[in-house]
Amino acid sequence: VQLVESGGGSVQAGGSLKLSCAASGSISSTCGMGWYRQAPGKERELVSTITRYGTTTYADSVKGRFTISQANTNNALYLQMNSLKTEDTAVYYCAAGQIGYFSGGRYYCREYGYWGQGTQVTVSS
Repeated sequence: VQLVESGGGSVQAGGSLKLSCAASGSISSTCGMGWYRQAPGKERELVSTITRYGTTTYADSVKGRFTISQANTNNALYLQMNSLKTEDTAVYYCAAGQIGYFSGGRYYCREYGYWGQGTQVTVSS
């Protein structure tokens, strides 16, 4: 599985950006995709994920501001980011999960082992 991000850039606080991730290879073997980010001096953190069945998750810090979506027709993943804050500044990575399972009537996707090279998002005040 190969993942290539695009759409990063510099924006002022309150602005918007839309990230894209082009996926190729054995996409059908993955259980879901997601976005992670890593700010300078901090660990990589989850931003949002979407399973192959459309179930989404968001970090509390981005709920209500970011929206994840995917286009199955071209294996693309998107992250619409609105009301950006300076603390959203980070390198954003696209990732794909490898282990999916049902539990309690819900589908989960784990082991995000495929990663893109990242795209820089810089939000200035």
